[in-house]
Amino acid sequence: MTTKPGEKRSRFDPDPMPRRDFLGLSALGAAAAALLFSMFGMLRLPKAAVLTSPSKKFNVSLPDTLPEGEAFVPEGRSVAVFKDTAGVFAISTTCTHLGCVVKPTTQGFECPCHGSRFAKDGVVTKGPAPKALPWLKITESGGTYQVDEEDQVAPGTKI
Repeated sequence: MTTKPGEKRSRFDPDPMPRRDFLGLSALGAAAAALLFSMFGMLRLPKAAVLTSPSKKFNVSLPDTLPEGEAFVPEGRSVAVFKDTAGVFAISTTCTHLGCVVKPTTQGFECPCHGSRFAKDGVVTKGPAPKALPWLKITESGGTYQVDEEDQVAPGTKI
């Protein structure tokens, strides 16, 4: 509140704050707020903000009741494991068209997104998929099989 010239101020009126003091206090408040928010950020540092993903190598135990030539798809994986008289092999169930997960059928695999169809050995029988499903490396160790989703092998490779 400003007083007019010649008007007497009351002793209860606050002293006017100079602009320089106001700006200094504002800068101090902004620095304190920045420090406070940075402390909250530092408290989050010990916890990693990375989502865990399953390992690309995993073990599979095939059921004894698995019929010969039928796909076994482990839960949570995009791989189909087959057992026949020639051996055991694994095929990726990720469509080569746009990456959808194909579903096993009696004839092979079918893509629910765009209708591509694949034979049981991964060969394209109906497009738009440009190439066959990749075969994956599989190794045996004591009755279980280890599948490596990152390592592709030539089609027809069985153990």
